[in-house]
Amino acid sequence: MLLVFDIGNTDIVGGIHERGRIEATFRLRSIARKTEDEYAATISSLLGERGIDVTAIDRVVISSVVPALTATIVAFARNLCGRDPLVIGPDSYVKLPLELPSPREIGTDLVANALAAFKKTGGGSAIVADFGTALTFTAVRGDGKVLGVAIAPGLGTAVDSLTRNTAQLPAVELVAPESVLGVDTVMSIRAGVVHGYAGLVSHLVARMKKEMGGTPKVFATGGLCEIIAPLVDCFDVVDKNLTLDGLAFAADYL
Repeated sequence: MLLVFDIGNTDIVGGIHERGRIEATFRLRSIARKTEDEYAATISSLLGERGIDVTAIDRVVISSVVPALTATIVAFARNLCGRDPLVIGPDSYVKLPLELPSPREIGTDLVANALAAFKKTGGGSAIVADFGTALTFTAVRGDGKVLGVAIAPGLGTAVDSLTRNTAQLPAVELVAPESVLGVDTVMSIRAGVVHGYAGLVSHLVARMKKEMGGTPKVFATGGLCEIIAPLVDCFDVVDKNLTLDGLAFAADYL
């Protein structure tokens, strides 16, 4: 049984892969000050609640963009299955069926996204929009060449910046308003951020398609993808677990 971790700046997302598909997932906050024992207790409890026998886990693959948390999760994984986990990084990219223009400047989560899209399209080109702390767009050609990436602040990051740096703006839950004509402060922020990002996504996907040529398949993933997906018509697939699938694919090569 394979356990995969996608360690991001906001959340740690984990998944159990078996028989080529995801059996269970969990999500918890990325908190650098938490100890290995604290994470072990939380993760073991979450997996137990989902009916997973943690003693059956024999492989762990980790993607991390938070160095302060990497060692903690590595130690947990080592104690869990008795051997070192596979930690995706620039030195391991050469084993993947991808060609990366700047291997040491691309996040491991984006590499996992590119690999998942490459495998799922079966030789077609693809674009992956990942709605996380950052909003990223990764373009991969059908032969595995990653053509480039575009990065913007994530939706949550944009709202946090507004409320943190503006004295009279309240914290706002991210949901799509029915109208872009906000009649109060909360509705106005939702209109500007959610519908504004819908326009950003549509524009970047259209521009990437034009520069790539052909008809790349467009994937949406990440914790906030389901907020924007109903507002645009550019996504072919909406899959919150795409990055986890990419990590499972990576395990076959490493």
